[in-house]
Amino acid sequence: MVPSLLVFLKRLQTYCTYSANKLFSFTKSTQHAMKYSCQLICQNNPLFVQVIYFASISVGGYVALKILKPRENRHAPKDLDLLFTSVSASTVSSMATVEMEDFSNNQLWLLTILMLIGGEVFISMLGLHFMKAKFDAKGPVNKTGYSFYVDVEYASSEKSGPNRSQESKVTVPMSGIHLENKDRVEPETIESLSYAFMVYILVTNLGCSLAIYLYISLVPDAQEVLKKKGIGYVIFSVFTSISSVGNCGFTPVNENMVIFQKNTILLLLIIPSILLGNTLFAPCLRFMMWSLKKITKKKEYDFILQHPKVVGYKHLMNSKECVYLMVTVITFIVMQTILFCSLEWNSEALREMNKYQQIVGALFQSVNARHAGENIVDLSSLSSSILVLYTIMMYLPSYTSFLPKDGEHDSNVEMKDKRRRVCENWILSQLSYLAIFVMLICITEREAMATDPLNFNVFSITFEVISAYGNVGFSLGYSCQRLLNHNIHCKDASYGFVGRWSGKGKVILIIVMIFGRLKGFNMKGG
Repeated sequence: MVPSLLVFLKRLQTYCTYSANKLFSFTKSTQHAMKYSCQLICQNNPLFVQVIYFASISVGGYVALKILKPRENRHAPKDLDLLFTSVSASTVSSMATVEMEDFSNNQLWLLTILMLIGGEVFISMLGLHFMKAKFDAKGPVNKTGYSFYVDVEYASSEKSGPNRSQESKVTVPMSGIHLENKDRVEPETIESLSYAFMVYILVTNLGCSLAIYLYISLVPDAQEVLKKKGIGYVIFSVFTSISSVGNCGFTPVNENMVIFQKNTILLLLIIPSILLGNTLFAPCLRFMMWSLKKITKKKEYDFILQHPKVVGYKHLMNSKECVYLMVTVITFIVMQTILFCSLEWNSEALREMNKYQQIVGALFQSVNARHAGENIVDLSSLSSSILVLYTIMMYLPSYTSFLPKDGEHDSNVEMKDKRRRVCENWILSQLSYLAIFVMLICITEREAMATDPLNFNVFSITFEVISAYGNVGFSLGYSCQRLLNHNIHCKDASYGFVGRWSGKGKVILIIVMIFGRLKGFNMKGG
């Protein structure tokens, strides 16, 4: 009896040990498989990563907005409107279906966080961490050539061949550039670049917030506006600052910046913030790294400044490209300002402003037309030519430059793929997608277009779609005065034209906002 029991226990121990080893091996294999799958997805499909990221923060923002209570004596927005607002803030689009003053302070703080983590600068900083992880995983490379893994979004926008892998391994001869005897871009270089991004985010957002807060504290007129609306100085300053730097376009007040159209100093404080956060981000980032190089004396910053393309990050440009970009941006702004002043100088929209205020207002509108979306006038009151100009400006990508890039030429591979890319431009161009979206919305809103043609017309819908695609936020709005049949129950509201659309139309525009936020992955961003 005893020997049999001992044999049984020994066999049981052997079985348990065997099972435990097998379970441990299976668990370890599963962990490795999951880790490898995640790395494969992150490295080879960055579009999927960003889709998941924006979907996650949008849904999370919707749930939080649903939990938090709106402002007292205000009706709670519908679920679809809350989701729409969350997506709009996350994609820095500022398309609105509810009035901003309906949100409580807690909800405004939540929208501030969504605008911050959805902004281009913050997303770029996250991209650096992915890049560093890839550098660490690949290890050193051979010394006959310099290998590195370029930024996935940068690669996809520069190399638009349909069958080209989104992670591109590039080999640069060591004799072609000076690398200070380094076989690869060191992790310290990426860490230094991440540090520069962190400094940039803090300086721009905190600096703009402090400037706006000081202005509000010193100007009684601005204080009176906020007191009447029950909005605190701090929340207004921080919200407006992060919205401006992130080029979102939301403000805590219903009228956007129309109510501050005569506060020229405030407008002049916001203008640099808008430029720093988008169209002039690359030149300002280069200046930031130059400043950090002078302060810290780190060789990593000197390496980045001398070889920005080697790092392979889309926001890094050489000095000549930065100058070209700045010239293009300034040219667009000056052109828009001149046209705006020449066509709208005596218009009803600017009638209550003096000449100096009109010039500053025109400059403010011109800067916002590219991506920010803040406005000091009712856009529906502007001339048709200005609206067409704004439509074109909203479509253009951030780094549009009509001047030649340094060393820009077609490689042999690109020449071979030229016919294929031309075909892709015709079949899968951004304009084709936008045309499809406009047609779908015209179908969903066909009843309103038949009964209310002055508000629901093709141009207004197209303007709204391109504004959402460009993540701008401009809208022609909706006016009860334009109704053919007067309706006593119709009330004007300060939110955008999309606020009057059906649920299906709003869902389509949600897709357009996300699609526009990810346009950098396809056809050079439009």
